[in-house]
Amino acid sequence: MSFLSIEELKELVDQPQGLCVSIYMPTVQLGSETQQNSVRFKNLIRQAQAELEKYESPPLDPGEFLQPAIALDTDEFWQHQDAGLALFVSEGFFRFYRVPLEMIELVVVSNRFHLKPLIPLLGGDNRFYILTLGQRDVRLVEANRYSITREVEIEGLPKDMDEALQYDETSKDQQRRQEGGAGRAGLQGGGSYHGQGADRENVKEDLLQYFHLVDKALHDFFRNRRSPLVLAGVNYLLPIYQEANTYNFIVEEGIQHNVKERSAEELHAEAWAIVGPQFEADQQKAIDYYHESIANGKGSNDLNEVIQGAFYGRVEQLFVPVGVQKWGHFDPDSMQLEMHNETQPGDEDLLNAAAIQTVLHGGTVYAVEPEGVPDEAPVAAVFRY
Repeated sequence: MSFLSIEELKELVDQPQGLCVSIYMPTVQLGSETQQNSVRFKNLIRQAQAELEKYESPPLDPGEFLQPAIALDTDEFWQHQDAGLALFVSEGFFRFYRVPLEMIELVVVSNRFHLKPLIPLLGGDNRFYILTLGQRDVRLVEANRYSITREVEIEGLPKDMDEALQYDETSKDQQRRQEGGAGRAGLQGGGSYHGQGADRENVKEDLLQYFHLVDKALHDFFRNRRSPLVLAGVNYLLPIYQEANTYNFIVEEGIQHNVKERSAEELHAEAWAIVGPQFEADQQKAIDYYHESIANGKGSNDLNEVIQGAFYGRVEQLFVPVGVQKWGHFDPDSMQLEMHNETQPGDEDLLNAAAIQTVLHGGTVYAVEPEGVPDEAPVAAVFRY
């Protein structure tokens, strides 16, 4: 599987019981060099087995415990990879994700899954949508800075203009008859038939009516979202849709091409060229906001304070460094934090815990290079209160 949603993240947080093994590795995607994947994978499996054996109550057979992951190691599996691979194993539970991120080799055995390396795929700082427009095809896809992650299925989204407008006019005619106005509507010309070619009286009016129906179908999905929406389609369609649009975060600049001639990779690259500068500007605003919050007493770079705030839903915005771990244990009941220089049995990455709790409580996480954390601190947070 390759798509990781917030719902999947919640399952990874809630499902495990007992020891949890998290394995990350970069993967070669094409050609004979994919053999490197199997060699690297076997080494990481051996490392996971050694880590499991350190525990006072390890699984009866670490090899059997890891068998769901070990079973993936086939030539066929390694021929279909992305930039990285993430695997999660606990008693009776197994998930793996091909991800568009080049992962650092990492094995973590703890009482929880180690999920921080995946935060860049989930953080609110890089998600956007592309709406491809056509008279015979309309699609909504979700994307991040790395790739298109999925096509979003919207119930009732019209995808054919003629079919949608005929249905719409039929519904209106039925309503008129129910209201007793069918005769008057008929005498006055009523609704026109939206058929093929010459039957269409005004193409622009038809398109506007069609796009109103599309916007209406998308309304509930976008109700509580703030992610940018990029339009893609031949140039005369985009301004007509913008006239029908009611979503406040639509991007003025669109992709003005016949999208059927573009691969998913090309479509993503063109969309990211449009929204990427906006995300960079937004991240700089987030840094400025952090500095303002520090000055106002609503921010912190103290790990203990940030961990507590994250578990109690206080963190509105969090910066964490990728590739860095802070090992220890936090008990949310007693609010006691233990930190260790090296991982010990039962430890977890406290930065991972803070990031996951922030995401689950609706906050925004910026997973950045260590030098990208404001003030070069180990962590940086803005509190809601």
